[in-house]
Amino acid sequence: MNHLVAGNGTGAHGAEVEVVVVGAGQAGLASAYHLRRAGFEPGRDFVVLDRSPRPGGAWQFRWPTLTYGRVHAMNALPGMELAGADPDRPSSEVVGEYFAAYERAFGLRVRRPVRVRAVREAGDGRLRVETDAGTWTARALINATGTWDRPFVPRVKGQETFAGRQVHTSRYPGPDAFAGERVVVVGGGTSAVQHLLEISRVAAATTWVTRREPVFVEGPFDSGRGRAAVALVEERVRNGLPPRSVVSVTGLPMTEEMRRARDSGVLRRLPMFDRVTPEGVVWDGGRSVAADSIVWATGFRAAIDHLAPLRLREPGGGIRMEGTRVARDPRIHLVGYGPSASTIGAGRAGRAAVRDVRAFLSRAREGGRDAVTARGGAPVRGAAAR
Repeated sequence: MNHLVAGNGTGAHGAEVEVVVVGAGQAGLASAYHLRRAGFEPGRDFVVLDRSPRPGGAWQFRWPTLTYGRVHAMNALPGMELAGADPDRPSSEVVGEYFAAYERAFGLRVRRPVRVRAVREAGDGRLRVETDAGTWTARALINATGTWDRPFVPRVKGQETFAGRQVHTSRYPGPDAFAGERVVVVGGGTSAVQHLLEISRVAAATTWVTRREPVFVEGPFDSGRGRAAVALVEERVRNGLPPRSVVSVTGLPMTEEMRRARDSGVLRRLPMFDRVTPEGVVWDGGRSVAADSIVWATGFRAAIDHLAPLRLREPGGGIRMEGTRVARDPRIHLVGYGPSASTIGAGRAGRAAVRDVRAFLSRAREGGRDAVTARGGAPVRGAAAR
């Protein structure tokens, strides 16, 4: 039975709710599912805001050649398995349809496209969520915005002079766009390797460049290896450091396709070049490679700029976390951040965040002055303390 104080409307153009969930990817949908199971009513007690045009989270923007069978460790959402998917279909289609069915099955009433511009103090212990579709106020916020909207490209001397094409993974068009070209692929992760292998089949020449020596891992990516990787990332965010992706600490799982590419010389890595010229890339030692295109498979950063008004960052540059809860402000939970920035961790993080949010709101309703704090120890006043 729902024992919560209802909001003042359905959230059509902004409203007062208990919880706002920002983002409807894997972590956001898992959080919404657990909120509903805990007795929160979609549209009345909580609202899910998603900036994407349709269901699917970041998956809907993946390149067509990333088929479902090539996806690295896609875990099911809680309460509904993804069964019988054709491994040869694009992952964007498979996951998009799955997420859409999930939203319908559990009546999550995701509002999209809605861009969250800023989250600020509302002045009464609540949070003010400002969007291009209205303003919501909430007692708690679960942020699940992931990283796709914030691609990272390192700054390299001469980058702006390059006469060819530069494209990041976030806008990767597929291999056919590079047919007959000389292509430099930059990055040491799974996406970089996938780009390199498929581009090499149609390009005139490919060059693979990484900052660090890639680590190839033999054997399956099992749960023990996954837990160890998550623990390493978790330690960083506990200390207020910017998170590394879970994938960056797992290494690259070696496949038969990668072995063949290594044996043929395609998977031969060069260290990071020192500058870019109009014609290609150059190393200080004298090596140069001519290029028509540079593909930056250099990852993403957490898309959390809308939280900047709350001043959550630590001196180390990251946000210090206690589980999914922001240490500086117990009203804010980050899922899909740090150790939960993978399909493996997203479901568990959503459940943990909702459990914590429920406890926080219960303490707030009971007037627990010591338990209900924000901004590093200042008591929450106003609506959240009644």
